[in-house]
Amino acid sequence: MKIGLDVLGGDYAPKSTILGAIEAQKSLSNEQRIVLFGHEEETRKAIEEAGANSSLFDYVHAPDVISMHEHPTKAITQKPNSSIAKGFELLKNGEIDSFSSAGNTGAMLVGAMFSVKTIPGVLRPAIATNVPKLKEGFGILLDVGANADCKPEMLNQFAMLGSLYAEYVYGIQNPKVGLVNIGEEEEKGNTLTISTYPLLKSNSKINFIGNAEGRDLFTDHADVYVCDGYTGNVVLKLAESFYVVTLKKGFKDEFFDRFNYEQYGGSPILGVNAPVLIGHGISTPTAIKNMILLSKGMIESKFIDKMKTAFN
Repeated sequence: MKIGLDVLGGDYAPKSTILGAIEAQKSLSNEQRIVLFGHEEETRKAIEEAGANSSLFDYVHAPDVISMHEHPTKAITQKPNSSIAKGFELLKNGEIDSFSSAGNTGAMLVGAMFSVKTIPGVLRPAIATNVPKLKEGFGILLDVGANADCKPEMLNQFAMLGSLYAEYVYGIQNPKVGLVNIGEEEEKGNTLTISTYPLLKSNSKINFIGNAEGRDLFTDHADVYVCDGYTGNVVLKLAESFYVVTLKKGFKDEFFDRFNYEQYGGSPILGVNAPVLIGHGISTPTAIKNMILLSKGMIESKFIDKMKTAFN
């Protein structure tokens, strides 16, 4: 198993990514290797300075950085020696089994769609995230940013992608699917949700339980919450702020602690031909470690094969 990581991606890279990789490596077997994309000599040196053994990792020399503010498509094509471009090149060729980065989200999406490509039958990939439940565990919310504008057919597919992810990566049996809406009645919502509802209702491949309102998100109402990327991103950013607010107000709570993005590591791009994960720009070593371990879990679950079968 070869788990690819962009060493240069993120606000605190490369220090944060290297320290995260060192921690993740401790949980891997000898056959599982982390492949680091960045400036090879500097990365090796930094690992040794951190007190770890640099020979425990594999390296691909890719010294160029795609910054957060660069145009994704231009950057991928004009910077072939960047850590993100090189990562997708090896992923496309099957030389690594997954690739993750806390760098430019747009570049990660472009790389995923134009190198490893979407699974045949999938209209558009979606980005998924975890939403904590009050009692225990968490639900899956998608899309949270890949597609600001969606068609009903896309949301219907997101429900399938989210269900497969919940079942095979997290072991949630027959996951319940809810459509994020402004009311529980079937006829409620905007043009998109009203048109999506009957598609979900008639989809035999999912366990659709109806609409889900904002107040349902943190309950056992559903396991997979489906929405367009615009709505999902607003919900995601709001949810992330809960943890920050509790810290600022000086109180500690187990439920709100689970809103800390570090626990989940990264958000997968679902619907493409290989495991691709996007980390938070402000990813800490803990977040990077968990992103690598989620990559490992996605590879082990053969989740990509399950998606290919479902959309065949």
